[in-house]
Amino acid sequence: MDYNAFSEITPDIIRLAKMSEKADIIDTELFTRYDVKRGLRDLNGKGVLAGLTNISDVRAKKVVDGVEIPVHGRLFYRGYDVKDLVNGFTRDNRFGFEEITYLLLFDKLPDAGELENFRNILSGYRSLPTSFVRDIIMKAPSSDMMNTLARSVLTLYSYDERADDVSLPNVLRQCLQLISMFPLLSIYGYQAYCHYHDGKSLFIHQPRPELSTAENILRILRPDKSYTPLEARLLDVALVLHMEHGGGNNSSFTTHVVTSSLTDTYSVIAAAIGSLKGPRHGGANIKVVQMFEEMKQEVKDWTDEEEVGVYLRRLLHKEAFDHAGLIYGVGHAIYSKSDPRAVIFKSFVEKLSMEKGLEKEFALYSLVERLAPEIISAERQMYKGVSINVDFYSGFVYHMLGLPMELYPPMFAIARICGWSAHRMEELANNGKIIRPAYKPIGTDKTYIDIADRSGQ
Repeated sequence: MDYNAFSEITPDIIRLAKMSEKADIIDTELFTRYDVKRGLRDLNGKGVLAGLTNISDVRAKKVVDGVEIPVHGRLFYRGYDVKDLVNGFTRDNRFGFEEITYLLLFDKLPDAGELENFRNILSGYRSLPTSFVRDIIMKAPSSDMMNTLARSVLTLYSYDERADDVSLPNVLRQCLQLISMFPLLSIYGYQAYCHYHDGKSLFIHQPRPELSTAENILRILRPDKSYTPLEARLLDVALVLHMEHGGGNNSSFTTHVVTSSLTDTYSVIAAAIGSLKGPRHGGANIKVVQMFEEMKQEVKDWTDEEEVGVYLRRLLHKEAFDHAGLIYGVGHAIYSKSDPRAVIFKSFVEKLSMEKGLEKEFALYSLVERLAPEIISAERQMYKGVSINVDFYSGFVYHMLGLPMELYPPMFAIARICGWSAHRMEELANNGKIIRPAYKPIGTDKTYIDIADRSGQ
């Protein structure tokens, strides 16, 4: 066996892994016996309070006569309903990403002058260090764009003369620079991989300072740098809806945990990226698109409710797609009656589907949106209702925009770094203690055995 093969899993490793698994398995009954909230959630999915935040709020229930009743979900950024924020900037034909980033960071909606100044600050930071693309991004390009993004973020530490300064002004400067750089790091990383691994032409377009974040994303991604106003507007709305989602999501909690150790900003954001990369957090929209691609092949008549319903039941019975027993894009840990982000998104998605000539695909999505909750409720015992989530339509949007699937998770990160930045600033401003949860040991004491006597143990 060649032990120098970097990715080789040898028989010895398999044997040791089985030993490790046997040693690490914990009887699930013990979590109930000791009242341990596994994953910081109780049996009903309610999160354990681990901190306080003023950044955002997720509401999916109301209390009536002392009983919690599910209601249509609402999402608030700094006390403002996201629905009102989106309606505000779209009604005035403004791009919202920069405006809502300002709100998340400073707890204030900017006036026209403040917004223009903030846009100029972000635009000024929208560039990479000299030769960074050549020396870092183009070296050993990865097939996973989130790993590429994390590596680039960690490498930027070496370019920052004040990398370890955790004073609020310096951390704000670092966060604003990363918010501006994330689209470049993500898309250039994708272009480099396509060039070196797939033999495609290499396009490294420079952003334009007068354009919004959404416009620049489409400009630097596409070979001809062109896009329609509706495409840019819808991408902008998508970014705003993904910017933040309460302090309890995995990557925002990661941001608080790692920040509490007083490490540098680059390490914190790289850790958050690692969290978001996980398929249980940031990769669901890819699964939605792939699921629908198979559905369009398997279902002959996309308008036939019975035929579509049969396919959805096959998904639940692990007889279709990836055999995981899931209908992707349906269900959420908090929302039961509706995910406000999906509700806001839907009207914009319909407009883009009409521009792209994909009305039939949109109709199929709408039919699944209606049928899936009914079928899931009939097939499975649910402790709460179920509805589509934001991933249900976001993947379809990215598909219509021509974004490669490899960039779906980075698009999430491009938006969510705004929330991460706000949470990092909040953790530092409150100067709290290091976050150090308790784990109850359940092992038994053992007597030391001399090495000569360990055979057969």
